[in-house]
Amino acid sequence: MSNDIQRIQVNSRLAGCVIHNGLVYLSGQVPTSLDADIKQQTLEVLEKIDHLLAQSGSDKSRILTAQIWIKNIVTDFDIFNQCWEAWLPQHTAPARAALQADLARSQILVEIMLTAAVKEN
Repeated sequence: MSNDIQRIQVNSRLAGCVIHNGLVYLSGQVPTSLDADIKQQTLEVLEKIDHLLAQSGSDKSRILTAQIWIKNIVTDFDIFNQCWEAWLPQHTAPARAALQADLARSQILVEIMLTAAVKEN
């Protein structure tokens, strides 16, 4: 294992993900389409996660933990879970927490942050 720290998609505030000691730490991912419904926003976030995991040498089958924030859990939790379960490979579910939260912008309906293992060479 390397003690090097690698950062991907870095700006002055955060990195899209950080890789260290065989783990990938993704920052909270939010949708681009702020006028979309929960299904479209969730699909966009999952696509962003796929892209960051690929860039970091991992994939969704290697997710260890996920933290999920949903703006309106009463109306949107079931739709979110349908998207999540269709996206996640069978028998690879991570440890996970999901809760309702006011997010950084009022139009954002979902945010996902996770940790994954890097693929072994």
